[in-house]
Amino acid sequence: MKLNPQDWRKLRNPIIGLGVALILTVLLATFAEQYKSRAQQALQLQQNELGQARLRYQSSGLEKEIIVKYLPNYQRLIGDGFIGEERRLGWIDNLRTIHQENKLFDIKYSIASQEEYKPSFTLDPGPFSLRRSIMKLNLSMLHEGDLITLTEALKAKETTPFILRQCEITRSTTGAADKLAPNSLANCELDWLTILEPQAAGAASP
Repeated sequence: MKLNPQDWRKLRNPIIGLGVALILTVLLATFAEQYKSRAQQALQLQQNELGQARLRYQSSGLEKEIIVKYLPNYQRLIGDGFIGEERRLGWIDNLRTIHQENKLFDIKYSIASQEEYKPSFTLDPGPFSLRRSIMKLNLSMLHEGDLITLTEALKAKETTPFILRQCEITRSTTGAADKLAPNSLANCELDWLTILEPQAAGAASP
């Protein structure tokens, strides 16, 4: 069937309308697809934020449980002098008290400057800093039991933790027959251990 000009004039408006409808349909479909994509992205973002909020909430709850569980032990360690600044006066007072209570012979001591402690075993203290102060002890003894008495008495004081790192015992060469006089000398080194909290550890770093 052949269309003449008059037929084309009659069909022009419907064809134009159809073209416009097709264009609008394509535009609407494109817009709908873009809207759907943006909505999915927004939904995914909200789900991610919700998941992160849940993790933070769960983490805060877990941290609270840990704090509640371990806070008494932490406070006890602070009270014992293990966490915080070193307590040299307390160590010296304990030595004097033990000396008097157990009627030990002469005790001489010196304490070096505090330094970072790196044990031979693997240790990760996290943000804390493990420190030590080396104390040198010279104990005149009647027998080796005096040294045991001293160290056990220090432990019983529940003071700052310490490590008896080394001891050298030498016998007296005077040959004294007096059973109430010291006949040996112990030269020992103790490591008094303390833990500095993160803020204090940063201030103590060179």
